[in-house]
Amino acid sequence: MAMELRVLLLLPLCFPGLHAQRTGAEESRSEGSTLYIQCPYTPQAGYQQQKAWGRVTDRALDVLVETTLHPYKTKATKGKVTIEDDPTNRTVSITMTNLQAEDSGRYVCAFLSYDDRYYPLKEISLNVFKELHKQELDSLSVQCPYSTLQYSTGAKAWCRRGLTKCTVVVRTDYPSTRHNSKALEDRTVIQDDSQQRTVTITMQKLQAQDTGVYWCALYSSLGLTRMMEVRLSVAKRTQQYTGKESGNVSVRCPYSVSDYGAATKAWCKEGPYKACTQLVRTNWKHSGYLRTAQQGRVTIQDDTQQGIVTITMEKLEAEDAGVYWCALYEQLHLFRMAEVTLNISEVSAGTTLPGTAGTSQSTPLGNTPAPRSKVNTSVLLSVILSIMFILALISLVTVCVRRRKQQKRRGTSQAEDTYDKPEDTSQLDSTERMESPKDDSKDLKYVTLNFKSRPSPEDPLYCNVEPIQTHRKPEDENVEYAIIELKQLPTNDKG
Repeated sequence: MAMELRVLLLLPLCFPGLHAQRTGAEESRSEGSTLYIQCPYTPQAGYQQQKAWGRVTDRALDVLVETTLHPYKTKATKGKVTIEDDPTNRTVSITMTNLQAEDSGRYVCAFLSYDDRYYPLKEISLNVFKELHKQELDSLSVQCPYSTLQYSTGAKAWCRRGLTKCTVVVRTDYPSTRHNSKALEDRTVIQDDSQQRTVTITMQKLQAQDTGVYWCALYSSLGLTRMMEVRLSVAKRTQQYTGKESGNVSVRCPYSVSDYGAATKAWCKEGPYKACTQLVRTNWKHSGYLRTAQQGRVTIQDDTQQGIVTITMEKLEAEDAGVYWCALYEQLHLFRMAEVTLNISEVSAGTTLPGTAGTSQSTPLGNTPAPRSKVNTSVLLSVILSIMFILALISLVTVCVRRRKQQKRRGTSQAEDTYDKPEDTSQLDSTERMESPKDDSKDLKYVTLNFKSRPSPEDPLYCNVEPIQTHRKPEDENVEYAIIELKQLPTNDKG
């Protein structure tokens, strides 16, 4: 083994051009994924020489898979690792499937020389990271196994990766005092089992701001050496509600009874810089846990059997709109259980709210009430009445036009009587014969009446009308009579 390591260390001297490849880029993969790389080689390696893929551990090369010469095989598989040699293109291909975090480490493509020594073709640093997805208030437990013997005696650390460095959260040689504060280091515990060669990390009451990249690392005076990488994502539990002004809203926030059943619950409103101002909370008294509390228009009730906190806000105002937290209250710190966004809608004038006068039911976002049927009916009735009124108006205009035309037609076919009425006469003086037009077919007759003096209303007035003799047959002659009654004229004051 020592000889193999010596060969690896002397490699830059033997093959100066290979130094850049040995210090090549890091390969990062998530757990469960596949690694595929290619290792080119020069004619010096020889196409019929054995090729190998191994892991550098404890100052030695642990060969995982290799090709064979007797019989000559260019492809070989062992476990989840496959190696294939392409002599034509002088390339060795490596495939590793179902990667796990413990596969992280240094790996080498190598060929076996005629002196039975492995010479590296390419070296990589493989980083297989865990992806963990949690929600707020969840707990996290991570085990970081280490197989390297040199890691068993050193101090271990849990650090959070930044842009330039990894900041230590906790380490085994400096245990956390756990003041129950909201700080990350006070919610994190690290334990090292040197016999099982496993480091266990526990994080409690996770919050969205805990999202990030973490390392299990070996801690020394020279710095931190990564053993395993964890990429943590913590999501908020969110709710949205819409309430009406002067109405009420009720919010329900579930939680784990086994973890937080005995914890104090609170309701707060988020303000600038994400600070949350407490509005109401349950409390512990000498008599026990007070599950219900009220502060102003806000009431909180904790159902420790079902694991549900219910918050009711009454007589909502426009200023109540905003972001709220259902939260745990511990040692003057608030740990968000759920983030609640509350919207307040205005009530139009004359609208009667459902339920008790002046109150309204809250409506979760997306569950909009259906339009009222009464409003729809009144609108439809108005449209129908308007159409009927327009039709009636059109019919009336049509009838009037038709009657006017009929009157004009009758006027042209009826007789027209012309009266010559002197101003100073009021009594019939003489009768003149009627003049008939030359056209007998029209039956038009003209009468001229002369008035002499003002008659008495009691005096009767007679008039004989005799038709003019025409060249007609005797049977066509007729005598027409007309009785004219005069109305009394108004009296003239001057006469």
